[in-house]
Amino acid sequence: MLMDRSRLRWQCRRGMRELDVLLTAYLETHYDTAGESRKDAFRELLGLPDPELAGYLLAGERPDDDEVASVVAHIRGDARC
Repeated sequence: MLMDRSRLRWQCRRGMRELDVLLTAYLETHYDTAGESRKDAFRELLGLPDPELAGYLLAGERPDDDEVASVVAHIRGDARC
């Protein structure tokens, strides 16, 4: 199932501004060119609760799923640029 871009953008809106910025930036700059497995991993990431997302994206925790961990590393790497 493919989600349309506006729905993904809506899902990037979280309870924390920091998460909003990181997730929306990834969607706008990398999602369209990502492979299907990476797109699936990003959509999976968007389904996580805010505290878990904050742990991964802001506190340096690593997801168990390797593909999700790869997307998290990419997002976090972009945040440092």
